[in-house]
Amino acid sequence: MPALGYQLYASRNFGPLPVTCAMLAEAGYAHVEGYGALFDTDETVAELAHALDASGLTMPSVHFGLDAVEKSPGRMKEIAQRFGIESVFVPFIGTEQRPQTREAWRDFGARLHKAGAPLRDAGLTFGWHNHDFELDPLPDGTLPIEALLEGAPDLALELDIGWVARAGHDPLTLIARYAGRLAAVHLKDVAPPRSNADEDGWTDIGHGTLDWQAIAAALKKSDVRHLVAEHDNPSDDRRFAARSIAGLRQAWAEA
Repeated sequence: MPALGYQLYASRNFGPLPVTCAMLAEAGYAHVEGYGALFDTDETVAELAHALDASGLTMPSVHFGLDAVEKSPGRMKEIAQRFGIESVFVPFIGTEQRPQTREAWRDFGARLHKAGAPLRDAGLTFGWHNHDFELDPLPDGTLPIEALLEGAPDLALELDIGWVARAGHDPLTLIARYAGRLAAVHLKDVAPPRSNADEDGWTDIGHGTLDWQAIAAALKKSDVRHLVAEHDNPSDDRRFAARSIAGLRQAWAEA
């Protein structure tokens, strides 16, 4: 299968970064995806750089908050250059910031399009990472994600498979629909109903309710560049990392 990445947010509650990155390299991961808090200070940036250098992992993609992208594009570009980042994704907006109409979602897409201009001009891919709220139908029956992408014709997409499924949509349908927009995919599995409450209803990839062989076959037909394993709240990140890469390798081999 293609080189597999790991969203470092999944290990935020566990060991220090050098230990985490060494564990991921040993498990067979080739790269990681960073997230905002890792870049808060010069010290955290240096710690991340040391952990990646020591483990041999790369970081081709990253999550930056919209506020940071809009207010500090120069710093975002500096970080991208230092780490060899190719793709930047805005991962989330809070409840109070979320548009409520199709027109407002289209305007939000236009805001993202404008915010990403300095990064695109620097040769970076700029995109959006979904949760479930972009897939909840608006009063007119359309989906917010549709309007968001209409407002941002150059915006890439990091499709989170787990959130797509949790929102009640078929991941295969959305992979096909947005195949040309997919710069990255978050590979995340959903636990059976009424299970894994201590892990917020998520589980190790290949051990939940999703058909990973079918998902792998669909992704092979897309333009996706970055495959990133993720779990929002694992109780054991070593278990999640090991079982998930094994499950994904099997799915890719059988797809």
